Amino acid sequence: MADNTSIKRICVFCGSKRGARPVYTATAQQLGKAMVSRGIGLVYGGGSIGLMGDIADAVLREKGNVIGIIPHALASKEFAHSGLTELHRVSSMHERKAMMAELSDAFIAMPGGFGTFDELFEILTWAQLGLHTKPIGLLNVDGYFDLLLAFIRHVLQERFIQEKHRRLIITSRDPEELLADLIRYTPPSKIPRLIDWKET
Repeated sequence: MADNTSIKRICVFCGSKRGARPVYTATAQQLGKAMVSRGIGLVYGGGSIGLMGDIADAVLREKGNVIGIIPHALASKEFAHSGLTELHRVSSMHERKAMMAELSDAFIAMPGGFGTFDELFEILTWAQLGLHTKPIGLLNVDGYFDLLLAFIRHVLQERFIQEKHRRLIITSRDPEELLADLIRYTPPSKIPRLIDWKET
């Protein structure tokens, strides 16, 4: 049964590889199933391999809605998924990220590599600058992001970010708990809205 929530679609950033341990795939499948149970669709990078493919397939198996966005240059490398509800082919990584952000009401980062970090930190930076107030979750599968979270605390201690910016990141090791926290999220106050991201 769907929740009465303003979150209709979540953008999930995750790896085009499955990683070293089965827990990553298992958690991607759990997240996909949990999203559909709450009536939430998936927006993601459009690939059919790695955790990207795992979460897309999980949502599709539950009869959920999946929108993929993939640059032409990556369509063969990431094996564009042929079974999605919608697949948008775009000209650049910038266009991909902008469209994913525009189509989504919230964001979740799962384990992944440099591309996942790039997507996570860009959307965090946009929130820090006031370009959006959408919730951003970190699904800390089996402690995958523990060192990253420790580093962010170090950045806070060294006064390169403020506490309200650290609180832009909602973390949990459990997909159901993270979804509930995203739905309850209230953005920190006094982060000014600067410009619309469509203007960047």
